[in-house]
Amino acid sequence: MSLRVLVGVKRVVDYAQKIRVAKNAVDIANVKMSMNPFCEIAMEEAVRMKENKVAKEVIAVSIGPKQSQEVLRGALALGADRAVHIKTDMRTDTELQPLAVAKLLKHVVDKESPDIVIVGKQSIDGDNNQTGQMLAGLLDWSQGTFASEIKVEDKNVTVTREVDGGAQTLSMSLPAVFTADLRLNVPRYTKLPDIMKARKKKIDELDIEETGVDVTPRLTVESVTEPPPR
Repeated sequence: MSLRVLVGVKRVVDYAQKIRVAKNAVDIANVKMSMNPFCEIAMEEAVRMKENKVAKEVIAVSIGPKQSQEVLRGALALGADRAVHIKTDMRTDTELQPLAVAKLLKHVVDKESPDIVIVGKQSIDGDNNQTGQMLAGLLDWSQGTFASEIKVEDKNVTVTREVDGGAQTLSMSLPAVFTADLRLNVPRYTKLPDIMKARKKKIDELDIEETGVDVTPRLTVESVTEPPPR
């Protein structure tokens, strides 16, 4: 098959870091940042689709500051063919909110014309679990959320998704948006030669103002506090 897959990847505070609060927000100064774990699972699934001849091209896209290119380099090292960076200095954990992210991803989808979009079911900073569903709504595409298995046959897809009562299996047609759950796969470790090759690959850059998307925050964070000590 000759499907094109677009994968959203986000730069977040590394899951192993101790979170500190400063000035009514999570302190992101001098802490290790990495690819959101659920985004990494989404990328792994797209790369497997390419390896299994289901997809012909995998495109990674990230929205954020200049440092987000580190995450895109990681996606290229995992196996993405191309990368797109939408540049903004807005905080992606509070100021750049799910609806704005979904609209920005739609802008990239309209330009790249993929058959499949895969994103993590949520990011570990905001924990909103909204972007994938909103994107599918904006595109009027099929959606398979909390996916633990994705099987593509021609233009039809069977998705097994995690639900409270166990597992639910859905059948849908492409194009479609999928959100990756924890059990979808185990991401591979990147090899040093792949990391070196990724450094030489081009990343297409786009200023957020060029998209014409209104990214004004619709929610205000009233307070952020650390959990009480145990």
